[in-house]
Amino acid sequence: MILDRICVYCKEELKGRSDKKFCDAQCKSAYQYQQTKQQPERFFNKVDNQLRRNRKILKDYNKGGKVTVREAMLLSEGFDPNFFTHFWKNQKGEVYLFVYEYGFRKIKENRNNKYVLVLWQEYMSKR
Repeated sequence: MILDRICVYCKEELKGRSDKKFCDAQCKSAYQYQQTKQQPERFFNKVDNQLRRNRKILKDYNKGGKVTVREAMLLSEGFDPNFFTHFWKNQKGEVYLFVYEYGFRKIKENRNNKYVLVLWQEYMSKR
């Protein structure tokens, strides 16, 4: 009895080994990618993706080393201030949160919420 064997991904007829499931490496890769996309996002991926998004947004807005930006502008781009890699406290006691080398601190200026964006400096490493 001969069973019709078809590729799990593209549904083309298979030739070769009896236990073969895919016609080639591309179909196997595409099938595995499709299966992964259907699974709920893993916690690690969610955190990593948000950190990368935050870093890109901070980098795009901080061209001068230290700038002030309205909170709404950053949030509209997908910035989430709850995701950061470390913090630094200056001599005044102000805490800057950092996403790798790009830092931010929330302030209120003229009744508007804003963020002061800074770039990590060597002196910040000294304890």
